Amino acid sequence: MLTVSELTVDFGPAPAVRGVDLRLRRGETLGIVGESGSGKSVTALAVLGLLPGSATVSGSVRLEGRELVGLPNREIAKIRGNKVAMVFQDPLSAFTPVYRIGDQITEALRIHQRLDKAAARARAAELLDLVGIPEPERALDNFPHEFSGGMRQRAMIAMAIANDPDILLADEPTTALDVTIQAQVLDVLRRAQRETGAALVLVSHDLGVIAGMADRVAVMYAGRVVETAAVDELFARPRHPYTLGLIGAVPRLDTDGGPLVPIPGSPIPLADLPGGCPFADRCPLAEDRCRVAEPPLTGDGDHLAACVRAEELAERGPAPGEVYPLPVVPPPAVAVPREERSSVLAVSGLGKTFPVLKGSVFKRKVGEVYAVDGVELDIRQGETLGLVGESGSGKSTTLFEILRLAAPQTGQIELLGQDTASLDRAAAHRLRADLQIVFQDPMASLDPRLPVSDIIAEPLLAQRAPRELIARRVPELLRQVGLDPAHAGRYPHQFSGGQRQRISIARALAVQPKLLVLDEPVSALDVSVQAGVLNLLQQLKAELGLAYLFVSHDLSVIRHLSDRVSVMYLGRTVEAGAVDAVFSAPRHPYTRALLSAVPLPDPAAERARTRVLLAGDPPSPTERQTGCRFRTRCQVYAALDEGRRELCDAQAPALTEAAPGVDHSAACHYPEG
Repeated sequence: MLTVSELTVDFGPAPAVRGVDLRLRRGETLGIVGESGSGKSVTALAVLGLLPGSATVSGSVRLEGRELVGLPNREIAKIRGNKVAMVFQDPLSAFTPVYRIGDQITEALRIHQRLDKAAARARAAELLDLVGIPEPERALDNFPHEFSGGMRQRAMIAMAIANDPDILLADEPTTALDVTIQAQVLDVLRRAQRETGAALVLVSHDLGVIAGMADRVAVMYAGRVVETAAVDELFARPRHPYTLGLIGAVPRLDTDGGPLVPIPGSPIPLADLPGGCPFADRCPLAEDRCRVAEPPLTGDGDHLAACVRAEELAERGPAPGEVYPLPVVPPPAVAVPREERSSVLAVSGLGKTFPVLKGSVFKRKVGEVYAVDGVELDIRQGETLGLVGESGSGKSTTLFEILRLAAPQTGQIELLGQDTASLDRAAAHRLRADLQIVFQDPMASLDPRLPVSDIIAEPLLAQRAPRELIARRVPELLRQVGLDPAHAGRYPHQFSGGQRQRISIARALAVQPKLLVLDEPVSALDVSVQAGVLNLLQQLKAELGLAYLFVSHDLSVIRHLSDRVSVMYLGRTVEAGAVDAVFSAPRHPYTRALLSAVPLPDPAAERARTRVLLAGDPPSPTERQTGCRFRTRCQVYAALDEGRRELCDAQAPALTEAAPGVDHSAACHYPEG
């Protein structure tokens, strides 16, 4: 279907893609993986001629034998959306915000087919129904901003398959989505492939998604393919150290938390490429000959690798930890049983509503958003509590209420045994040093005008620490998070993403807190960088006896790092307990659905799993829910008879223990087990 040969893309003097070769067969799914900047998305965009005018494209892209590189815009426009269609990463920016969804899908239909408006609208409704959007006739009249993220991505897939294309290009189609919505979108992509018979090119940084979707995989590094093979072969016996490192860096839902494989360093800028292998400076197997010339992509059969030691890796089949040095995580600083440890944070019955206002000059209240309504949290010394749930479940609002160190709207918050409702301003200021936060985006949370030394010193200055202590602590903190104290005079933009997050952690540790709140601290990082940050957090917790409140949408990360987990749905805690108990035997149907939606970076295991796909999106938080909030999406509720449903309809289930003294509770009238 598609043959890419020696594809090269340059942006001025800097190359972005360097001699990529790809083959795509009819009905096949080709996965493309690699770190940010490896050239994945540029390669996909170059196929359809969607790169900006500043890009210089050379090489060959042949669609069923027809050359696309250099084709006039008028000719390639006939192919886009017809023979080859694109599913973009961010549907909100890909859709035109001022046109209705129906108008945009019918436009795509009428450009390539002879249809009148009525026929095109009817076909557009069929497409929305196919991808699982409820009430498709009504949904056609919605604007993009009126759809949830998952619905927008499904509508984008509907528009992509409108003309039964031969090839679908999907560029990170699930990156910004919750795990349950990701499962829905991947299911829609599979369904779209079955309906159209299209081949699929799936660009993703998530090896679990690739393991479950792809037939073959191409691994890209520094603008070129460094390994390609059938998906089972590549995951079982990788022949390039980079692929081996990527697989070892991924936290897995089906393993206990040990140190992950951190790939040292960061990708070299393509404008500064050395003469030899671009991965040599990060590779633990590098030899002198690796720095002489860049190895070609060679091998036997369909398994090719650009490494001089590929045959050795094929014969040995080493595990990632046998090639990359693993950090040593010391035993926990707090070794006493949980029941004997002091409480760091206790939250009970937490509630928070926000008014819905209307009017431009004179505001009037027309409703309320029930953001948090019944959250229960318990963290002991030296413990990590993972807080999980879909977007809109109330995780961020819960964090803000805790961090305010003030009386909550409803419920109670105790930090280190002190009720925040009883704190005066001076007491809250003193307690602030014991509670620090690491934000999701370090570039946004670090002041770009300050050098790193001043950023780390900021909390100490706020606590009126003496200058001598600050001068001594800043180098200590940089060493503690694995950075060179000599770089203290640099500014945030001079560091990589992983290094910036380490700076954020150093700043949070400056005042020696007892509890560290981590708000999605690794979600914006590549998997190789994420591994290093997660290893660091494990080491700091063990050495300093810290307690963590770790918020993440990635349950694999939660499984790897946490001791206990709390699951939230629509502002309420629905399940909580020891992470082993919750993940091995979830009692709430929502938790079971979350866990089944998490992809595993193991093709055989991924294909053997049973999915629990949740229908639709959570109910609106502007409506006060009666009874069980999850029942509209619950498979257990759907299977009950009318008599047993009445309990779920009328009464909100309380959070109850599985058995007396067992650290596992769920808010469900009909819990599993």
